[in-house]
Amino acid sequence: MNLTWGITGRLQDLGTLKLVVAAFAAALIGFSKTGLPGTGILVVPILAWVFGGRLSVGATLPMLIMADIFAVFFYRGTANWFQIKRLVPWVIPGLLIGTETLVILGHAKQKDLLNPIIGWIVLVMLGVSLLRGRWGEKLAPTSKLGTAITGALAGFTTMISNAAGPVMGIFLTAAKMPKDELMGTNAWYFFIFNLTKLPLMAYVALENPGNPVMTKDSLILNFALFPLIVIGAFAGKALFTKIPQKLFSNAILVLALLAAIKLIFT
Repeated sequence: MNLTWGITGRLQDLGTLKLVVAAFAAALIGFSKTGLPGTGILVVPILAWVFGGRLSVGATLPMLIMADIFAVFFYRGTANWFQIKRLVPWVIPGLLIGTETLVILGHAKQKDLLNPIIGWIVLVMLGVSLLRGRWGEKLAPTSKLGTAITGALAGFTTMISNAAGPVMGIFLTAAKMPKDELMGTNAWYFFIFNLTKLPLMAYVALENPGNPVMTKDSLILNFALFPLIVIGAFAGKALFTKIPQKLFSNAILVLALLAAIKLIFT
């Protein structure tokens, strides 16, 4: 990890390898938003290595919003708004708890300890999703209790590490949506709540300006990587129609499992 970038956020401190890796991650963000949502979680550990753990949380957000715009455009008419509305009352408290957690751990300089916590949360969600047929639908992520837990976890994990992809993937897969409907719901959900995170990130930054979550140079890099996000978004849309429904759903769950293991052991 480049500790100088983590503290100062200066582009000249990144180095060629990290710039190349950041470019790959930008394309992957675009691809995940329009092609295969589960791949987006792989960006979390990649950009944590590029930027440093804390700075990656804020530095990744503008790229996610750029990609969200393409996802909303491509799938704007297919969202299941009923499922989104069910989550909203629970996502908001999760966002607020995540915000305060970032503030507290920013002062303690221990933000990276949250990665394994997120990983274990995802593993538990996967376990419930895979065993719900045996235990009954009351334990499904889409039950009343499951929706409350999913919404709170999604809000918390997206705020502290931009890692709500697996949680939402499990929830939307459990809802047995067709591919187009799942993509539209996913697109609008993340577009709305990633925009909501902007003022919350500003609050985190003001609370601890010496330990930033965004810098001027990180924003410059975001816009420099925009063409890669566009390429990834169009590649994802082109591939999306060729992915069978069962493979699509299983791939999201497998990628969530791999990402959870990565977060736990990184």
